[in-house]
Amino acid sequence: MGVLRADVVFTGGLQSAMTGDATAASVDALTMTGPTPLPEREPPLGRTFADALAFRDLLTANTRLIGIDAGTKTLGLALSDVGRVIASPLETIQRTKFKADAERLFFLASTHKISGFVLGFPANLDGSEGPRAQATRAFARNINKLSAVPVLLWDERLTTAEAERLLIHADASRKRRAEVIDKLAATLILQGALDRMRT
Repeated sequence: MGVLRADVVFTGGLQSAMTGDATAASVDALTMTGPTPLPEREPPLGRTFADALAFRDLLTANTRLIGIDAGTKTLGLALSDVGRVIASPLETIQRTKFKADAERLFFLASTHKISGFVLGFPANLDGSEGPRAQATRAFARNINKLSAVPVLLWDERLTTAEAERLLIHADASRKRRAEVIDKLAATLILQGALDRMRT
């Protein structure tokens, strides 16, 4: 039910009320047209979860998941196998506008027949939420508005640092690290969620 608003139409009696004519300024001088419902907001198609097990219970059997590391300039993506055991790097989307980013994301979701997104959630080390965490929640809400595919927010604290450490250990060049770090971070995010969902 929408928020109610009372529309009031003032008649000529208002002039009399201002001059002190109490009779003319009676209740009849104000005509209430009645409460008018404001337009309803469209409900979101999808839902966002913080609980991996509740998220898991909504998933279709033998379907993949896409993991997302949402940065300000890129979306690093990872893909699970159909058994949802192993995560692998998928691709990196160079961010432009949300509509274009979402079109590419949904194209990949359709191509790989996924049943859920795992979105890295960058809380601060003390568990508080800063601007990046708020931007990530907004990203999830926007996905929910466009798609019924559920979204799991997964704690990604230190994930990018771990991805960087793995790449340095593998002796990857600085250029190579820049090319793959976002989708590797997405892989670590997705793998963590997959491991949790199997418990």
